[in-house]
Order: sequence, then C-alpha cells, then structure tokens
Amino acid sequence: MRRVLRSSVLVLATISAVVLSGCSSGTQVDDIFSAGGWPGMHADARNSDTSPVTGSRELSFAWSRPLGGPVANYASVAASGQIFITARTEKGCNLFSYQMDSGRKRWCRQLAPGVVASTPIVDGAANVYVGENGAINSFNEYGQLRWRTPVVGTPLSAQFTGDGNLLFITQLGQINVVDTQTGQKVVAPYDLVPPPSVAEGANVDILPDDMGLSGCFFGAPDCPVANMPAIDLESGKFYFTFFAPGAPAAELVAMKYSGGDNPAITQEWSSDALPGGSASSPDLSADGSVVYTNDNWGTLWAIDSATGDPKWSYDIGYAAAGSPSTSADGLIIPAGGLDGQLLALQDKGDHAELVWERKDLLQLGVPAQTAGSTGYAVVREGTDGLAMLTFDTGTGETLDQDTLPGAKGFTVGTSVGPKGEVLTPTLLGELFVLR
Repeated sequence: MRRVLRSSVLVLATISAVVLSGCSSGTQVDDIFSAGGWPGMHADARNSDTSPVTGSRELSFAWSRPLGGPVANYASVAASGQIFITARTEKGCNLFSYQMDSGRKRWCRQLAPGVVASTPIVDGAANVYVGENGAINSFNEYGQLRWRTPVVGTPLSAQFTGDGNLLFITQLGQINVVDTQTGQKVVAPYDLVPPPSVAEGANVDILPDDMGLSGCFFGAPDCPVANMPAIDLESGKFYFTFFAPGAPAAELVAMKYSGGDNPAITQEWSSDALPGGSASSPDLSADGSVVYTNDNWGTLWAIDSATGDPKWSYDIGYAAAGSPSTSADGLIIPAGGLDGQLLALQDKGDHAELVWERKDLLQLGVPAQTAGSTGYAVVREGTDGLAMLTFDTGTGETLDQDTLPGAKGFTVGTSVGPKGEVLTPTLLGELFVLR
C-alpha cells in the first residue's frame, strides 16, 4: 500500500515541503551520457538495460580476462570503447580499465574493498566515477585521480542528474549530489536513517563505512539501500528500494532532486506493495510514468511513478536475481535466477501480457536489448557451462549461441559496447567480451 513518507527516528528525516521546479535535461545531459556506450550499471538514467546500437545477430568469442576475485557488478563502457570494471581482490588492483579491441589492461587502481559494490559510471569525456568505503572518486581516462569526496557509507552505482551533477546513495542510506568537475557537494547530504543526535553521539559507535555491504546482494536488513536509483531527468524524481530499520521488508521509495539555483532533496512517497521486499534496482518506462521492480517472491510489479500505487503485477515463476531489461516500447525481459527461464512481457497499461517464453533455457545472467530487435542473455550450456545467447526480442527465437570458455556459475550483467560488442563478467571473476 502507498503512503506518504513521515518523519521518524526509524525512517526518513524530516525536511520542509517546498514547491520545486523540475530539472531540465538540456544539452548537458546529452554530453554526459556517452551515446553508443554503456555508461553505467543499467546503461542509462532509467535503468533500462538497453542500447541504441543495432546489435549483431552473429557473435564470436573475442577475449576474456580473469580479474583476480569475485565481481558483483556490470562492466561499463565509454563511447570510445574503454572498459571499466571492479572486483573484490585479496591484494593489488580492484578497479580496472581495459581496451575493447585488444583486451589489454590500460590501467588499474587499488581502492578500498567496498569498490566491488560500485559499478563505475562514465561521462562523455571518459571520466569515471566510482565509490569505495567512505568516499566517491573520479578518475580521468588515464587513471589519474581528479577528486575524492568523503561520504558516510559506501556509494553504490551513481546516476547523472538532469543538471549534470552526480547523484548516488550509500548502502547506509545517505543520499549525495556532487559536482562532476570538483566533487563538491551541491546539496546537503540526506540521511534516510537519521544519524545520532548530539545527546546520543557520545554513547553511540560510528558505523563502519562497509557495514552491511555483504548483505546488499540479498537485500538484507543491514544494507538499507541495496541498489542504484532510476532517475527521471526531466522531473528530477528518483526511485530506489529502502530497508528501514525495524521494517519487515524493503519498500520502494520515490524522492526528488530539484536542481537549479537552490537544489534540494525532498520526499515523494513510499510503497510497501512488494511482498518480501526487493534488492534489485527499479527501472522506469521511457515516458517516466511507470516504475518496474521485482519483489523477492517471484513477481514483477508495475508501479505508478506519480502516486506509488500498483498498476499490475505478474508472477514470472522465479525470484529474479537482477533488474529487467525494458525497451522504449514496453517490452520487458526479466533477469535470470537460480531456476529462471527466459521470457518477455509487454506492458498493456493495466496488465502485462506474456509475449513469449523459453522454458527450454535456464537463464543465468541479466539480459540486454538492442536496436534491431536483438537481445543477449547468458544461459546454461551442457552440465555446468555458460553461453551467450543471441535472440530475437520479438519472438524469443535463438539467433546464435556462443560458449563462454571455462565460465561457470552465474554472470552479473550484460553490457553492449559502441560497436555492438557484448560484455559479461562472471560472479567468480572473469570478464568475457564477444563481437
């Protein structure tokens, strides 16, 4: 059920309600989002997991690179083809940049271990922004540090705002907006979980910046915000899930960043409609009117972005291990899971309609859609191997299938490069590229 957010020591901090003007996307946003690349975790501001590139219907394995430790997030790709990815390594580098054509490592950096929870986001000049324990960092395309800004917690994957700033939420629930050129905070941090009062401060331990990070993948209560927001660049409204202290499950929350001369972050609504909560990032319809999100019990939900009221729900038959891919015309392809098949749904306004379903396939990754009705998803091959499936998004028909040599387990994201390259890292820590 929907409810307006109320101030409480257990939920959101109180701020005065004001009338705010919407953010304008303008040309600055066009410059920041590197057209043809895969700039952030879910490709764009609305978390669509789609690419405007016309995808190839016949791929071949190009190269792979072991990263030295598990990977929890997607590879991001600049418009130039430069790749950025993080990993949890025991020693040495944990932020890597590779050349697309050769697979050669261009540079790497060692940050705090929490960097594994953050997918780098890239602007049009190939500057990269990535979180670590207690800070957000920016590096240029050569790996040189541009700035570092301290925050409370570990920033998860960020989004560019309509006025060209960078918005992100830490796993401890602190929302920040910073200037992409300087790293300076353009608005006061907003704490979803209010910090201790002055009276309590002397007797309350400071929370470690990596607290609860290991539980974010499962949406555990010690990770209040387990995913990245979807943001409407025109209105400034953004959507994410929030596991408030003492709550039975995570809720879907809508907030607004006003931008402009007097920027502010304000509350909109929260919804507890999701049974069992959710740990996956929500995504927006192309017109910004609908928020799509999974619950933890195997149902996909469409939520009215203005009110927080459910529009429809659809039982996909398994608990998805990631966000769906949602095309501009409302074709929704859910992520895989431990027992997840490949299927497509069409948003019909007041209900979802099954377009096709492939029960013969076990999907073990997160799908991506491209122009030309071409999609990609990782599926089981043989007893325990993995393969990249190329399929027609309109019919589900297999167009191509390519083995990921030596890959096992599960992949954690599918990205598409500026020339139609397809990238996917395994949870165990190897990056595969096909073209």
